[in-house]
Amino acid sequence: MYPKTNVTNKEYVQVLAMDFLAVAQQAAIASYPWVGKGNKLGADGAGTEAMRNQMNSIDMNGLIVIGEGEMDEAPMLYIGEELGTGVGPHVDIAVDPVEGTSLMAKGQDNSIAVIAVASRGSLLHAPDMYMKKIAVGPKAKGAINLNLSLTENMISVAKALGKDVSELIVMIQDRDRHEDLITQVFDLGARVKLFSDVDITGAIATAIEEVDIDILVGTGGAPEGVLAATALKCLGGDFQGQLVPQNQEEINRCMKMGISDPSKILTLDEIVKTDDCFFVATGITDGTLLKGVKKKEDGNMFTHSFIAVGGRSKNYQFIESRY
Repeated sequence: MYPKTNVTNKEYVQVLAMDFLAVAQQAAIASYPWVGKGNKLGADGAGTEAMRNQMNSIDMNGLIVIGEGEMDEAPMLYIGEELGTGVGPHVDIAVDPVEGTSLMAKGQDNSIAVIAVASRGSLLHAPDMYMKKIAVGPKAKGAINLNLSLTENMISVAKALGKDVSELIVMIQDRDRHEDLITQVFDLGARVKLFSDVDITGAIATAIEEVDIDILVGTGGAPEGVLAATALKCLGGDFQGQLVPQNQEEINRCMKMGISDPSKILTLDEIVKTDDCFFVATGITDGTLLKGVKKKEDGNMFTHSFIAVGGRSKNYQFIESRY
């Protein structure tokens, strides 16, 4: 593996990114046979097992902070599970072996295997509940505020981007709960891009110039919010989130996970407290950012991945691999 001496924890965390690229690739390949088979559990199980096995071979002290559920809910990649060889940096790990299981089971686009890693104690331990989110790319960093309406945020983002507000493209999940958000976009003469599932992709898209998305906004899963926030931290973008517990049980769960004020609006730096982080995703089916796994006639498997590493560079790579 990598040398265990004469490197800082920051350097080691960055060098781990290529190991985790292989983790995401193996999870995507393991899930691929389940595409379009109508079996979400089978797909998720295959991806989870492959991801866990690959992570256990990495020189690290890894801790799952966002995974497949609590220990009594998930046999593998449960919150609190320790992974790796026990030699190397102490890191927090957030995973979703198959993000978009319903899409994948139906043979639809945009399912991915996704991982976020940061130095230990840096990632928000987000409970499995709803989170209000807003995400933008680097040029609009500092121009968003969840305390304000979407209309006000759009005006602020348009100014930061040097655009007329009517030129903005806002990505919103196609749900009844977002009708007011969609109306606000239309009222300003801007454009909406609706999607069915996987808001992580939309959040990242705001920071990729080749993809015409200016803002992602809406209410979706909190664990996915942490994964997206890590990607945007690496890309120099911006993100804010606010947990939306639905009942007392969910409020209690927040408290248990160390979140004393569930209603607090969380900034990017509160969700991801370090620049020593990275984000990796591999496409399972074709999508907005990534191509899905492809199996050739000779049996070779091709994957398409995205990797972003935190620090000053704020760079990212798309990587095609053959197995």
